[in-house]
Amino acid sequence: MLIFANALTRIKPVQIFDSISFNVYKMEDQEMQVKVKRVTDKFTENMYVLANEPSVALYRLQEHVRRSLPELVQHKTDMQSWEEQSQGAIYSVEYACSAVKSMTNSSLYFKSIDGLLRQAISMKEQISTSQGRRRRTTDPRVPKEGGEKHSSGI
Repeated sequence: MLIFANALTRIKPVQIFDSISFNVYKMEDQEMQVKVKRVTDKFTENMYVLANEPSVALYRLQEHVRRSLPELVQHKTDMQSWEEQSQGAIYSVEYACSAVKSMTNSSLYFKSIDGLLRQAISMKEQISTSQGRRRRTTDPRVPKEGGEKHSSGI
């Protein structure tokens, strides 16, 4: 394996072991070795950051979810409970509204009942009056109109 360093002016081989033959490639310049060392260190550091950054982000995300999930679950159960209570209250209000509407629609029936009751009371009075007249005409103890009861002993 042979790595070349790009030093803007020329390309020289870096000292690296060849994995097949273990030959050592030597650089002519000490200055170039330092530059190559810096570049490879930066490259290694960047590769390490790139390799580990997603895992750190996922770890932070998991930590956040672990901390906030119980609170979110509690909020969800509270909301479900409030929804059930609200649905019950809404049903009660709708039932009461329909009862009131049916009562306002039934005013016609109440007027009809009132008229029938008045007719019934009038008929009862007429019946009572006619029964009172019949009783007077058929019962000798009831005095007739305009007449007096005679006693046979005088």
